[in-house]
Amino acid sequence: MNRRNFMKTAALAALATTSASWNFAMAQGTGSIFTIASPTSFPDLDPATSFSNDGAVLANVYEGLTRYIPGTETAEARIEPLLATSWEVSADGKSWTFTLRDGVKFHDGSALTSEAVKGSIERTKKIGGGASFIWGPVTAIETPEPLKVVFVLSEPQPLDLIASAGFAGWIYAPSSHDKDNAWFNAGNDAGTGAFRISRYEPGQRAVLDRVEGYWGKVPEGGFQTVTFEIIEDTTLAQNMIESGQADWTYSIPYENLEAMESNPELRVVSNPSFETLFGLYNVKRAPLDKAKVRQALSLAFPYDDVIAAGTMGLGTRAKGVVPAGIWGHDANAPIPNTDLEAAKALLAEEGVEPGLELVMTYSTTQVLAAVAGELWKANLETLGINLTLQPMAWEAQWQLGKSNPEAAQDIFVMLWWPTFVTPYDYLFSLFHSEEKPNFNLGYYSNPEVDAKIDEAAKLSGTDRARAERLFIEAQRTIIEEAAAVFMLDRPNVHVIRADIKGYADNPAYGHVNFVNELSR
Repeated sequence: MNRRNFMKTAALAALATTSASWNFAMAQGTGSIFTIASPTSFPDLDPATSFSNDGAVLANVYEGLTRYIPGTETAEARIEPLLATSWEVSADGKSWTFTLRDGVKFHDGSALTSEAVKGSIERTKKIGGGASFIWGPVTAIETPEPLKVVFVLSEPQPLDLIASAGFAGWIYAPSSHDKDNAWFNAGNDAGTGAFRISRYEPGQRAVLDRVEGYWGKVPEGGFQTVTFEIIEDTTLAQNMIESGQADWTYSIPYENLEAMESNPELRVVSNPSFETLFGLYNVKRAPLDKAKVRQALSLAFPYDDVIAAGTMGLGTRAKGVVPAGIWGHDANAPIPNTDLEAAKALLAEEGVEPGLELVMTYSTTQVLAAVAGELWKANLETLGINLTLQPMAWEAQWQLGKSNPEAAQDIFVMLWWPTFVTPYDYLFSLFHSEEKPNFNLGYYSNPEVDAKIDEAAKLSGTDRARAERLFIEAQRTIIEEAAAVFMLDRPNVHVIRADIKGYADNPAYGHVNFVNELSR
C-alpha cells in the first residue's frame, strides 16, 4: 500500500471510530454535548504538573483563585474573581490575603477551604514539575480562617495575576494531595469546575460530564457533556466540523478558511493571540554552537513569505519571543530581515561549506510550521544547506528535545503561549539556563541573560518600568546571539458551529474552551 492510500485508509478508519462515538452521543441527546476536535493529545492530567495542551481539559475540571480577562478596544485587561472573591496586598507587596468563595465544593463533596488552597499549592511546589516555578516567591501560606488564605512572599509579586495562571494555578481537593501522577492520569480528578472526567482514553479522547451543584452560573441550554476527540489529521477535523460531528476545532489550514467562512453553519473566529512560532537552535551542536552560523540561518528565513503563504496574511512579524499585547513586548526589537547574501557571507566567515545537513522537528499538527519549513528549506538550499523536515507527534518531539542535546534535533520548532500573562514566562521557560532540559530546547545558557530575567521578575511587583527594561534587554541579547529564529506571531483562528452561543476566545489560555459559558 502506498503512503497516500495508507493515509486515506487511516483517516477513514479514524472517522469511523469518531462517528461511532458521535452516534452514541446522538442517542444520548446531541444538543447537550459539546464536541471538540482537538489536534493534540493531553500528556498530563495532573493539575500540579500539567504544562502542555492538557490545559484545555483541566480548565473545565479545575479552577484557580482568579482569571485573567484580556483588554479590548473599550476596556483594559483585568483580573476577575474565581475561587477567590476578593484580595488585599500589604503595603510592601509581600503579603497577599485572599478571601475564598463560600459554598464551593470539590468533586468529592468536600468544601473549598484555605487548607485546601494551601495543600494544593504546597503539593505543586513540592513536586516541582510543570509550571510550579510561578509559586517560587511564596515562602509561606497561612490559613487564619477557613475562607481566608495568606501568601507570604520573598519579594513583591503580582500574585493576583500569578494565581490566574492556566498551568500550576489549579486548586484541588485535599483527598488528592497524597495521590501520585499516575492516579490523575488514570482519569481521576479532584477539581471544583463545572465538569469532571468521566472517561479518559489516552491518545484518543477525554469525556467530561457536568457536575451537579456547581457553584457557578450555568447558562440556559448549557452543555451536559464535553467530548475531546483527538484528531491530528486536519482534513478529518475539517470534515467533522463541517458535518456537525464536532462543534469546535483549530489548526485548519489557512487556505481552507475562506470557504469555511462562507458556510452559514460555521463561524471562523480570528483574533490576535499571545502565541509566537519560533525555532530553537541547538547551541550544543556544531556548527550551531557559533552565533554567526545561527545568525546566517535566521537571515535565510523567508519571514514575509511564510506570513503570506502560511497565514494568508493574518500573521505578523515576531519581534522576539514576547508577542504584542503583553507587557515587555519590544516593538523596536532588532530583528533580522531576509538577506541571503548576508547569510552567505556569514557562513563563509565561519568556514561553513556546502553540504551542511540540519534536522528541524515540529509537531505533526502544526501545518504552519510545515509551510515555514518548506519555504526555509528552499532558501537554505541556495546556500548549500539541506534542511530535513521531521514532523513528529508532540510528545515524541518533546521527549527527543529533552534527551541528550548531542543526539537531539538541530532546530526545535514550536508555539508558545503564556502560563500567565508576563514576559517572565516566555523568557524563563525558553531561554533561562536549565540543568535538565524542559522547554529550553535549544539548550541556550547565558548567565547575564539569566541575571536580567531573574532581576526583572523580582521587580515585577514594585517597579514594572524597570522590570520591562530588563526583560527587553534580555530579549535583545537573545536576538543578537540568535538563540532562536522568531518566525511570526500567529493569530488565533478557531472554527465553531454557528449555533453555539457565548463563545469568546481568551488568548491568555491557549485554545481553551470554558464550556460552562457556552450553550446551543
